[in-house]
Amino acid sequence: MPLDEPMPRRRLLQGAALAAPALALGLPRPAAAATTTIGFIYVGPKDDYGYNQAHAEAAAALKKLKDIKVVEEEKVAETADVERTMESMIKLDGATLLFPTSFGYFDPYMLRVAAKYPKVEFRHCGGLWQQGKHPMNTGSYFGYIGMGQYLNGIVAAHATKTKKLGFVAAKPIPQVLVNVNSFLLGARSVDPSITVQVIFTGEWSMPVKEAEATNSLAGQGVDVVTCHVDGPKVVIETAERRGMFTCGYHANQAKLAPKGYLTGAEWNWIKVYEAFAKDMQAGRAPGNFVRGGIAEGFVKMSPYGPAVPAAAKERADKVKAEIMKGGFAAFRGPLRDNKGTVVVPEGKALPETAIELESTNWLVEGVIGAIA
Repeated sequence: MPLDEPMPRRRLLQGAALAAPALALGLPRPAAAATTTIGFIYVGPKDDYGYNQAHAEAAAALKKLKDIKVVEEEKVAETADVERTMESMIKLDGATLLFPTSFGYFDPYMLRVAAKYPKVEFRHCGGLWQQGKHPMNTGSYFGYIGMGQYLNGIVAAHATKTKKLGFVAAKPIPQVLVNVNSFLLGARSVDPSITVQVIFTGEWSMPVKEAEATNSLAGQGVDVVTCHVDGPKVVIETAERRGMFTCGYHANQAKLAPKGYLTGAEWNWIKVYEAFAKDMQAGRAPGNFVRGGIAEGFVKMSPYGPAVPAAAKERADKVKAEIMKGGFAAFRGPLRDNKGTVVVPEGKALPETAIELESTNWLVEGVIGAIA
């Protein structure tokens, strides 16, 4: 490691002599302390134009609140490294609330550290926290961003000429599958003949595979693409070079594709983090299972790009207004997966809040691709 490069805090912890007995025992900050210290941990860089940046932007906004101290570490692998990072934030910084933001941090890493430090609060992004199974000092939060991908699909349907849309995805976990399915359903609400080709790269951040996937989709006639990877930068820039339209994800990537960017589904995590911080300041534990969507301000849409036709704006705005009222259900039966099995029976509708969607293990009819 170069001499001028900051040493990761997980290595500082390994070499530090922790002189204060209370901190060495892993106790939280004294009750009389005026400042609440909150830790954020990212699996990738904070400026990735994607998942990590969305969290980091909210953390930056949180720093502006009174009596809040934020500590951060980026590029922490989904391994025991994240355990060491969490412990260092507790012992070295006195953090009493931790946000390990990446999917793979939850089980077993966050759960192990939480059991060791029962007086520290841990909240994970996307984990399916269950009462009676997981410690009460842990929890999860997430946003119904599938509704953003549904709106992306509506706009994409108005922009496509080939009726072939593309989706570059990392791993076939439920949250990703909901987004793929929502994108297709949004598009098919405009034109039932549209298909979505999905390619799974197998990793949250794999720029080479993401570029290859995007180029492969372009070669198959796809003219609008979106994604669910940690950093959409490569997908968006590759698509722009290939003359494709794009719908963003996680954060606003409009400046990466000035011609082809249509709109995007973005996180607005400050709504969650500010509420959790205020809970801690008031002496309350944050909620253990927190969810919200566009109506709650957890999710927002990127402004429309110059290539979006008026009809697309009108249709998407109308559906967004319905979503804002609450209870909008994109998944309505009878609905089959792409193998022909009924996954939502006739007469049943699953709104974005349906807990069943967080166990999705299927791709809807019209999606070309396989989970395994």
